[in-house]
Amino acid sequence: MKTRREMLEEFVAADPADSFSRYALALELEKEKRELESISQLREVIARDQAYVAAYYHLGRILARLGQIEDARAAYRQGLDASTAAGDQKTRNEIQEALDMLD
Repeated sequence: MKTRREMLEEFVAADPADSFSRYALALELEKEKRELESISQLREVIARDQAYVAAYYHLGRILARLGQIEDARAAYRQGLDASTAAGDQKTRNEIQEALDMLD
């Protein structure tokens, strides 16, 4: 039986532009303590779909946990811009809170 990660990897391979599957794969990789792979997938989500605002929050959170504070700040700031542009106030507030906690 395939793992959740394996299924998500297949979804991404079948449709590389599917932001949701790639985002879900990134979160699954994070659960498996494969943070660098998770970061790579989140960055790819953002590169392909800048309006997928949840990716910025999780990218910043992982980077901060790994001690990459300036990179985390940059991800959060990009997320603020993207969530403002998308009109997503809830995610914008979450990103702002996370950014404030770094300062």
